[in-house]
Amino acid sequence: MIPCTRRMFFFGSLLAGAVPPGGFGSVPSLRRLGYKSPNEKLNIAAIGAGGRGASNIRACMTENIVALCDVDWERAAPIFKQFENVPKYTDFRRMFDKEHQNIDAVIVSTPDHTHACASLWAMQLGKHVYCEKPLARTVYECRRLTEAAAYYRVATQMGNQGYSNEGTRLAAEIIWSGEIGDVTEVHAWTNRPIWPQGFDKTPPPSPVPKNLDWDAWLGPLPYRPYIGGEEGAEGRRREQGFIHPFSWRGFLDFGTGSLGDMACHILGAAYLALRLTAPTSVEVLEAEGKNSLTFPKSCKIRYQFPARPGMPPVTVYWYDARRDEPIRPEGLSPDEILVGPGVEKLLQECGVGTGLKPQSLAKPWIPEKRPSQANGALFIGTKGILVTDTYANSVRLLPSSRMEGYQLPPRLLTRSPGHHRDWIRACKGGEPACSNFSVAGPFSEWVVLGCVALRFEGKLEWDARNMRVTNIKEANQYIRPRFRKGWGL
Repeated sequence: MIPCTRRMFFFGSLLAGAVPPGGFGSVPSLRRLGYKSPNEKLNIAAIGAGGRGASNIRACMTENIVALCDVDWERAAPIFKQFENVPKYTDFRRMFDKEHQNIDAVIVSTPDHTHACASLWAMQLGKHVYCEKPLARTVYECRRLTEAAAYYRVATQMGNQGYSNEGTRLAAEIIWSGEIGDVTEVHAWTNRPIWPQGFDKTPPPSPVPKNLDWDAWLGPLPYRPYIGGEEGAEGRRREQGFIHPFSWRGFLDFGTGSLGDMACHILGAAYLALRLTAPTSVEVLEAEGKNSLTFPKSCKIRYQFPARPGMPPVTVYWYDARRDEPIRPEGLSPDEILVGPGVEKLLQECGVGTGLKPQSLAKPWIPEKRPSQANGALFIGTKGILVTDTYANSVRLLPSSRMEGYQLPPRLLTRSPGHHRDWIRACKGGEPACSNFSVAGPFSEWVVLGCVALRFEGKLEWDARNMRVTNIKEANQYIRPRFRKGWGL
C-alpha cells in the first residue's frame, strides 16, 4: 500500500467535497426533465450528420435516432441512408418545431458559430445536449450555455473526448500526489491548423450548390454570398467550398482556429489537474500572417492564471502550427522522447490491470524509436516534469528513467464509462457527465478568449466576472456577438 503523503492528504481532503462521484466540478445529480430509467432508450436528434456529426451519431446508436438535420444533404448522405425512415431537415429550427415532442436529447455537431443557438434552444425545450468543442465561438455564448444547463437542469457534455480518458485522471492524480511538485508552467502545442489560414483575400462569389442550404449554414451571422473553392492548379474550382464544409475553422467569423479545435483536447488534463479558473490575462507573443479575415498561420499565446487553493499561479503557453515540441526542458538527454508511450501503455505491457488498487510499473521503459511530437502538453513542476499527448493518453514522467518501478498514487477520481456513454448515462438520471457544461463552459471561455487576443497587439487584462477586457476597450466587441434576426439567444 502506498503511504499517504501530507500533500496527498491535503488534496484528498480538498477534493472530497469538490468532486462528486461521477463528475468533476459539477452539481449533484437531479431527476431532470426528460428523465428515463437506465433500461429505456433515449430518442436522440442530431444537428449535423456529416463529418464529425456522423461519428457522434454512430457513437450513440445504442439509443433511438429519431430526427436528423444537416444543411448539406450530399455530405450527410451516408447517415441519411443509414436512417432512411427518420425525418430529415436542413434547418434545426424547423426540426424543433415539428419534432420536439418526440425528442429527449440533441447532438450538436455544427460549425462553431451555430453551437450556441442550437444548444440553447434545445435546452429551452428541456432536451439534454451533447455539443462539440469548443462549447461556443465567443465568451458570452459559453457563459449563456453554462447558465442555461444549470437553469433547465438538463444533462450536458462537450465533445472533448480526452477528458473522459484514463490519462486525464492519471495526470491529475500524479500531480496531486506531489510527484512533480508545484506546477508553475504548462506548454501545450499542436500541428493545427491543417486548413488554410493567414490570408485576407477571397475568390469571387459563386452559385450555391443545390445540395446546400447556405442561409441555414450561416445561421446567426449576417448574410454573405457563397464562395466556392479557390482556383486550383488545373484552373478549375475545388469541389469543396471556400469556407464550407471544413475550412470555416480558420475564419474569424465562423471558427476558433487551432485553439478551439485542439486546446479543449490538449489542455483538458491541465484544466482538471491544475484546477484552472479564469485567467487574469492573455497575450499573443508571436503571430505569423495576422489579418482581419482569418486566424494567423501560426501563433504563440501566453495565459496567466492566478493562485488556486493549494496551488501557485501558473503560466500556460499555447503554440500552433508545430511539427515538433516547442520547448525542451533543461537536464534531458538529446534522445529523450517528450511525447511517447505513457502510463497506460506501460500498464498494458507490464500485464498490470487498471483496477482500483495502486499499480507498480516494474518494467523499464525503453523507447524503440522517436515518435511524432506534433501534439502534446508539458507540465513543469518544482520537482519534476510530466507530459501528456493530444488526448492525455500518454501520461509520463520525464526523464523516462523515473517511470521504472514507478507506483501510481491512490485513485481519487472515478473513471468514465466512455465519453458518449457518460452523457447517455447522465441523460437517464445518472451522475453528471465529466465534461458537462458546468465544467466545459468555463474551460471554453478562456480558450476562446485567446481568439480575441489574436486580433490585438499587447496583453488583454481580463475581468471574468463581468466578461470584460479592462485595458483594451475595443476588444470587448468580440466578447459578445451580434445575431441576425430570428437567430438570437
